[in-house]
Amino acid sequence: MTTAEQTSANASTPGAAPSGPKYTRRQVALAIVALSIGGFAVGVTEFAIMGLQLEAVADLGITIPQAGMLISAYAIGVVVGAPVLSILGAKRERKSYALLLLGVFMLGHVLSFFAPNYETMLIARFLSGLPHGAYFAVAALMAAEMAGPAKRSRAIAVVLGGLAISNVLGVPVVTALGQQFGWRWMFISVIVLALITMAAVARYAPRQMPPAKATMRSEIKGLKNKRLWVGIMLAVVGFSGMFALYSYIAPVSTEVTGFPESALPWVVGLFGAGMVVGNFVGGWAADKSVLGTVVIAMALVAVFMVLFASTAHIPALMLIFLFLVGVSASALGPSMQTHLIDTAPDAPQLAASLHHSAFNAANALGALVGGQVIAAEMGLRAPSYVGAGAAVLGVGVALYAIHLTRKMKAPRTAI
Repeated sequence: MTTAEQTSANASTPGAAPSGPKYTRRQVALAIVALSIGGFAVGVTEFAIMGLQLEAVADLGITIPQAGMLISAYAIGVVVGAPVLSILGAKRERKSYALLLLGVFMLGHVLSFFAPNYETMLIARFLSGLPHGAYFAVAALMAAEMAGPAKRSRAIAVVLGGLAISNVLGVPVVTALGQQFGWRWMFISVIVLALITMAAVARYAPRQMPPAKATMRSEIKGLKNKRLWVGIMLAVVGFSGMFALYSYIAPVSTEVTGFPESALPWVVGLFGAGMVVGNFVGGWAADKSVLGTVVIAMALVAVFMVLFASTAHIPALMLIFLFLVGVSASALGPSMQTHLIDTAPDAPQLAASLHHSAFNAANALGALVGGQVIAAEMGLRAPSYVGAGAAVLGVGVALYAIHLTRKMKAPRTAI
């Protein structure tokens, strides 16, 4: 066992120093980067399919709203799998559990590649999503413990940054690859990334035991918490607007803005660049004010989505506001993850995973509602207007969360 592994194990035993284990900067950097590669793989599978919708429609012989259900099926898998797998892993050593979850994630994508029809593809996408939230929960908790209390949100932002960076590097490349050789090669790309992640985590991440008091029972009891459920509602409402827009970015880009299909990798890459900027700005801001960051970011999401929909027929303005939606929506990530962990200190793994359940419930909801308003012939801009309304509602929920947090006399930075 390495020194870092030994100190991590010691810190999880009764009587250990409350300040937690100490790691060198190099150990922390290598471990968090290894964990963030998994976020990169997740980002590719979650977002590349949105840029390859037209290819999926042609390959499977389905409609655009049906293709939206491929997005929703994965998201529903995350919603179901995150709490269940987090509870089951409450007492497991975190590094080995992260590797197990990555293995399940990889196998789901093998099934997706070979799926012979639409119905099987839906099942495969659901199965692929099951380990998503639990993996991010374990990775976030490992990063937060290594970084320490003063820098935990920034450490979480780096782990989530893998997902954001995938939208700049991975998603455009995989979108172009899918357009050239067939959209199913997206799944092969994710399988390769999952294997790389497993090797990096096995090599660089330290073993890390959960707190001694962490049990399946304590995780389940953590659900009896009003602030936690308000936080979940906040995440669902807040993120659903962004997904209502982004789930249908391919048809909006080609049919409203007038871009050729060959431009889609650049369009999704620009959105991804906005997500990278927003993720790291959000991590920095959340270490100063968690819920204050949420309120500001969500208000900006509403404004920029209205401006995106209103100017979608003007290429330059469409791209500017798409980028700004990516910035403001991604800034929510680190603050929402931190807030949910704060709401349930006795059930940290479950609380951390529920951020991703909520995020993907928003993914499923946004894709579903967006598909319905399109099917109702309200136009391809309609999902963005609906999403802006959801963000405004999210501001109201965030203000209520601040009220509850003040009643609990939480630290100033938590508000």
